[in-house]
Amino acid sequence: MKKVIVIGAGPAGMMAAISAAKNNNEVILLERNEKVGKKLFITGKGRCNVTNSKDISEFFDYIIGNPHFLYSALYSFTNEDTIDFFEKQGIRLKSERGGRVFPQSDKSSDIIKGLMNGLQRHNVDIKLNSKVTDIILEGNKITAVKINNNLLLKGDHFIICTGGVSYPLTGSTGDGIKFSKKLGHSIIELKPSLVPIEFEDTVEKELVGLNLRNIELSVYKEESKKPLFKELGEIAFTKYGISGPLALKASRYIDNENDYNVCIDLKPALKEDELDKRLQKDFKKYINKEFKNSLDDLLPKRIINFVISLSNIKGDKKVNEITREERKNLVKSLKKINFRVKGLRPIEEAIVTSGGVNTLEIDPSTMKSKLISNLSFAGEVIDVDAFTGGYNVQIALSTGYLAGTNI
Repeated sequence: MKKVIVIGAGPAGMMAAISAAKNNNEVILLERNEKVGKKLFITGKGRCNVTNSKDISEFFDYIIGNPHFLYSALYSFTNEDTIDFFEKQGIRLKSERGGRVFPQSDKSSDIIKGLMNGLQRHNVDIKLNSKVTDIILEGNKITAVKINNNLLLKGDHFIICTGGVSYPLTGSTGDGIKFSKKLGHSIIELKPSLVPIEFEDTVEKELVGLNLRNIELSVYKEESKKPLFKELGEIAFTKYGISGPLALKASRYIDNENDYNVCIDLKPALKEDELDKRLQKDFKKYINKEFKNSLDDLLPKRIINFVISLSNIKGDKKVNEITREERKNLVKSLKKINFRVKGLRPIEEAIVTSGGVNTLEIDPSTMKSKLISNLSFAGEVIDVDAFTGGYNVQIALSTGYLAGTNI
């Protein structure tokens, strides 16, 4: 039996602790916050998208940061294992659009409850309000950690699961990154991943808070005709620019060092000639009305004035006076609304962090450090990240399982 100390009680840390305890180790789980799973509590807008129901082989298409490194982890503890784990804890799950898996209750607290059940069942000693302030290293072996600057806690094996630097109020303040660097590990530069996009121009007040579904979003590098990113989905306008699933995904193709444009197609299902025919039909229906009152069947009300301003057609112009050329220009406006990108929102607002402990210095089959003999890593502290859809939580659980199993 070994004394295993797990630092950080997010999904990776909790699963690492459970797995280590199942193998008859004495496990202590340290959490700097007053409760476990604080970041997990807010994921998926409080619903917690815990995994995805796609075949595990498809997960790698949605992992941007070092997918090959995660083969052993994801195949050792798959999405089916995740579902089975929670259902054995009495937590019923459901699959939604895109294979996203949520608790049936739509409450992230149920996912935390399931992990807590596992921790308690295997007698994991959970120490809350216990911030690790230093790691004591002798040679290439850790002997102890210092808690809250005074208490020294000795152990045989240590697992760092402290997350990245996004959402610092949940405890993800980069402590594990600092410790890893001190221990000799190289750190891949931390950048925001899955973060809202900020526009150069102020977003119109009436657009702020507007959700647009089934639109197409494209990202272009300045003066490039080929998009870096192009996909259908949902966005939400903010006072800075855009957020929402599609915008967060697109942000992975943007940095703060180059110039980019974002293009929105409001009607991606219709080609220009098809959209023109649709407009003609609507214009015929509202032939005696003013232009500003003719688009209610086509567009959400809150975006109509904005589209009118792009079209250069006066809002009070009668529909029967609109020329063919004006209508064609309106079609182009609906199919291509351009916004110049100022940059990405701060890393503190990112859902996950890109960068972290260099994967070349971690054994992918065990999550053990190649530099420190009794150290392992799990979760977002490692340089791995994925798109939204349950993939990041699954990565945390899978790497946690592998780290805890291979002590």
